[in-house]
Amino acid sequence: MSAAKPRIAILGFALESNRFAPVIGRAEFELNAFRGPEILGEAAKPNPRIAHNVTSFIETMNAGGPWTPVPILVTSGGAAGPADPRYFRDCLEEFRNGLKAAMPLDGVYCSQHGAATTTESDDPDGEILAATRAIVGADAPIIATLDLHANISDRMVASSDLLISYITNPHVDMRERGIEAAKAMRERLQGVRYYPSFIRLPLVSPSVALLTARGPYADLISYGQSRLGPDIVNVSILGGFVWGDTDHNGIAIIVTSRNDPAPGKRLAEDLARLGWADRARYVARLTPLEEAIRMMLANGSDPERPAEIFADCADNPGGGGRGNTTWILAGAHAAGAKGVAISPFFDPDLAAEAHRLGLGQRFRARFNRAETTEFSKPFEAEATVAHLSDGSFVGRRGTVAGRTVRLGPTATLDLGGIRVVVVSRRQQAFDTGYFENFGVKIDALRSVVVKSRGHFRAGFDHLFPPERTIEVDAPGLVSQVLTRFTWKRLKRPIYPLDPETTWPAPAA
Repeated sequence: MSAAKPRIAILGFALESNRFAPVIGRAEFELNAFRGPEILGEAAKPNPRIAHNVTSFIETMNAGGPWTPVPILVTSGGAAGPADPRYFRDCLEEFRNGLKAAMPLDGVYCSQHGAATTTESDDPDGEILAATRAIVGADAPIIATLDLHANISDRMVASSDLLISYITNPHVDMRERGIEAAKAMRERLQGVRYYPSFIRLPLVSPSVALLTARGPYADLISYGQSRLGPDIVNVSILGGFVWGDTDHNGIAIIVTSRNDPAPGKRLAEDLARLGWADRARYVARLTPLEEAIRMMLANGSDPERPAEIFADCADNPGGGGRGNTTWILAGAHAAGAKGVAISPFFDPDLAAEAHRLGLGQRFRARFNRAETTEFSKPFEAEATVAHLSDGSFVGRRGTVAGRTVRLGPTATLDLGGIRVVVVSRRQQAFDTGYFENFGVKIDALRSVVVKSRGHFRAGFDHLFPPERTIEVDAPGLVSQVLTRFTWKRLKRPIYPLDPETTWPAPAA
């Protein structure tokens, strides 16, 4: 199997699909699409826009010896609704044509998210991996990196040699997982066999309970990582993305062993028993909206109180939220809260109007005039244009450290005590640059409001420890209260939606 200069294809279709969010089409994907030599060129930049795992895979393959990269297409829609099936079919055809034209290939690296759906398919990730396997054959290794919020289908496991998920949430190990994928590719090319053992639990979790610094998910991942060794090449424990609403939702355990399936099977069963026994800990503990507003009001009134950061979890763009619900904004404004800033608020029309008016202009700001989702309600207030920008900067901490961020035309509006950073490209707040690059000084604020669920923690943790980090229970497309949704495809019963759920855990 080993080749002197192996030919390795690079491809990827990354999307985290929220069944309840609007369909994502070609235009939004193509903002983050790279084809052929563009993939290698972007990855080589000092501050690339392409995912860290792609750049580190390429760098590690370069360092490991001669090889021939065959870049095809890497495209990402971030987190949104289901994909337009026409765009997905076009991408799948592009993958197929690229692979066929490049044959013979010695291996394929796939940069996926793992929780994609379309309006016609619940398993695009499995379709891509199966199509790849059908072209390259049974012997060429197929290795994919996945978000730990991936929903794992049987077809994904059966069509690949190794699925590598992130092990940190917030995701600050994307680079390390790309390195791991490249080293595994080299090892497979030397003839080492990989055997995945896969178990899916009838257990779904709100994403606020899937942090990896502490909690049940952290404990399970930590135990799995402690068992890596000569027999075990990888342990991936995927918390899943419940809002995908598929028949393969559920916390998934994949243990991949070297040359012998038995050690991986034993460890997978061990982890499954532990995860199921701990199921009651996967709960959301949120601060009611009204209480959060009272806290913001108190923060602005009492300089002795420490500043706090408030996460609008249910409107997280990183989970398919629109990034434009006004529940917290309207509540803080009505209460007269001071020293508050909110970022990023997605409203291209409002940002464009502010740019037309110009810096220092006062006007009646109309939020969400063009939005149609039920949670993105309109809001109006007198505002002054406090800052204007093209929305581009280089991230400094957490998930976007060293990566170029593009938010499109951006305007900071001063509503009198509250500043709102209005952006033209939907994205969550990953670090303090989402405020500081737009005229908002973090250290002058009393209450920081982020449109994010958890990734902000890695970018703001130097300022806000856990005890001053507030997860707010406001309405939205990514509400952490799972009983608020009408589920259509989840296999029932499933815990905690069905508290009586039983599962025949593997015997010890």
